[in-house]
Amino acid sequence: MSDYLSVNIKDRIGYLELNRPEKRNALNAEMVEALKEALTDLGINPDVKIIVIKAAGKVFCSGADLEYLQSLQTNTFEENLADSRNLKTLFHLIYTSPKVIISQVQGHALAGGCGLASVCDFSFAVPEAKFGYTEVKIGFIPAIVKVFLLRKIGEGKARQLLLDADPISAEEAKNIGLINWVVNADQLDEIVYDYAQKLIKQNSGSAMALTKEMIARIQERTLEEGLEYAAAMNAKARGTSDCKKGIDAFLNKKPITW
Repeated sequence: MSDYLSVNIKDRIGYLELNRPEKRNALNAEMVEALKEALTDLGINPDVKIIVIKAAGKVFCSGADLEYLQSLQTNTFEENLADSRNLKTLFHLIYTSPKVIISQVQGHALAGGCGLASVCDFSFAVPEAKFGYTEVKIGFIPAIVKVFLLRKIGEGKARQLLLDADPISAEEAKNIGLINWVVNADQLDEIVYDYAQKLIKQNSGSAMALTKEMIARIQERTLEEGLEYAAAMNAKARGTSDCKKGIDAFLNKKPITW
């Protein structure tokens, strides 16, 4: 694994820790590739049910590495497109992963770093963390994150974040639905661990995976197409071993071990 990322598995949680604190965990090609590889591996690892993305140092992620972006300014359009598609693939992997992914935000999450945190299924952040898309201040654009942001918080709030470009507090980020919970720094590790364990013990892994798949796919369909897709997924879920196990346990009043 890359020097920029550490991977650890504990109690069915796969921890991915951004480990480039001297650069505020900025995203460059190596960091993005390492995250893609780790997420792909953990996504098919039967010993991992929940993935947590966290970071070393005082900043969660400051977004794209500006020195790296500067080095790309002599690239052709095709070369820049190929590089941009790496980040697109990373965010798509997180959004469509069969595993539930939690971001554990111990510091500022800005630009692409804000996208990285908010594209996860759940986000926990400390009160001191700031969230924002600052790209337009330097003549860049928040292109890829916009696709997911519009889905998550709607056009009105997205316009404010993307065009105003001023960071907001963790509490405000929670209030607009960008993140889920704000917790004190000294409790962050424990609370994220406990929440992950709740999901692990309480919920079927295959049912959560199918639910995530539907969230990602159903919004692109018309009402009629969406309902037909939902009916097909409902039928698919009924045939899974987890569904059979869960219904049997419920009817026979037996505890379920997931």
